[in-house]
Amino acid sequence: MENALYYGDNLEILREYIKDATIDLIYLDPPFNSNKDYNVLFGEKNGTQSPAQIKAFEDTWHWDRKAEETYREIVESLPREVADLTKALRSFLGENDIMAYLVMMAIRLQELYRVLKSTGSIYLHCDPTASHYLKLVMDAVFGAKNFRNEIVWYYRRWTNASRNFQKMHDIIFWYSKAADYKFEKLFQPFSEKTIHRKISVDGITNLGEKRDLEKGIVMHDVWEIPYIHSQSKERLGYPTQKPEALLERIIKASSNEGDIILDPFCGCGTTITVAEKLKRKWIGIDITHLAVSLMKHRLENSFGNKVNYKVIGEPVDLKGAEELAREDTYQFQWWALGLVGARPAESEKKKGADRGIDGCIYFHDEPKKGKTKAIILQVKCGHINRGMIDALKGVVEREGAQIGVFITLQKPTKPMKKEALLSGFYESPSGKHYPKIQILKIEDLINGNKNIERPSKVASNDLTFKKAERHIYTEGKQGKLL
Repeated sequence: MENALYYGDNLEILREYIKDATIDLIYLDPPFNSNKDYNVLFGEKNGTQSPAQIKAFEDTWHWDRKAEETYREIVESLPREVADLTKALRSFLGENDIMAYLVMMAIRLQELYRVLKSTGSIYLHCDPTASHYLKLVMDAVFGAKNFRNEIVWYYRRWTNASRNFQKMHDIIFWYSKAADYKFEKLFQPFSEKTIHRKISVDGITNLGEKRDLEKGIVMHDVWEIPYIHSQSKERLGYPTQKPEALLERIIKASSNEGDIILDPFCGCGTTITVAEKLKRKWIGIDITHLAVSLMKHRLENSFGNKVNYKVIGEPVDLKGAEELAREDTYQFQWWALGLVGARPAESEKKKGADRGIDGCIYFHDEPKKGKTKAIILQVKCGHINRGMIDALKGVVEREGAQIGVFITLQKPTKPMKKEALLSGFYESPSGKHYPKIQILKIEDLINGNKNIERPSKVASNDLTFKKAERHIYTEGKQGKLL
């Protein structure tokens, strides 16, 4: 099975592409029903965190027609245990946001049960907002007898004082599909105090003689793993990003090299990155082109060109691009920017706040890095005219950018091309020059016929996205952090 990134609703992806009993391990960290928006924070030009935010998905569920239709499907089509529980929950909760969330989760968990091998495990990451209800749903889908552990991920972080105890942990439910599940016993080191403390055993043996101090003690169900703080090299800015150490522990415990790992809410790609490092195969699914683009950047930064995978759900021709533009202009915009390696600009476009910037690329092209420079991008999927090129020139001048790029689904007119040509060139310190205003057709980008004319794209010179930590391959061994 080939590694794969899927764009789309994970319910539809699971049903269309993933066969029965083909997955060895599932980890999911679904959006909680916390009634807030999750945003992606990108690095600022100087490497600090940017105040600009991109709405990745809205973490709010409502009881609407779609929720009602899904509820009916559960009651009429899913196993009796799941149907009866769903009816009972609706009787207790009513038609509200939390019920809509549970309905969305129940039907997806049933599909995850279908694709999981009999020897497989599933780890559901959740917080107290809905964990007690999700535990009931997991019992109904996977069977209470297949519940293995409630894992407490304990971390320390600064939090604001409030009228309750500070939150310092998450919950992860571990279920297997059957009794014959894969499990590799893991160990954690003894504390220094324990190692040096002599404990009498039968009056003659101390701890150091009785136990293997190098191997450690069998791991318990409370995992103390540091939270990814704001200054961590590992942090990419995705709001729900989890530490690689957490995923590494799960993957090592419940899978072997060559097994297939699935994350249906893949986000910024921590699961697939760790799976690749540990020589597992993987499948990642996300509902936004923004997340898929971030995952591709992360894989490239972490492993270079050593990762083979396919991307499914993205447009592969002009017809597909046109269809995406009709369905969702924001998704089209994020996808188009991903074609040229640009990061989206702020998408919270309040009235009067649109500054004519859809995306940016930041780079260095001077000796010893020097000044940070910018490429401003605009993406259009509808009617276009010469005035738009003139407007882009104004934005480039206003922002002090070096290059402006106009990406269009439609064929540019002759007056547009002429206006761009009259804009002149950006003279790089390297001695090369590049058109100041460039027009790129989506069709040319898809076919690889054309891309942005710009100073050499070298990883160390490109500041557009925060770089993921580099992993190296050691033949015959699992990958290491570089």
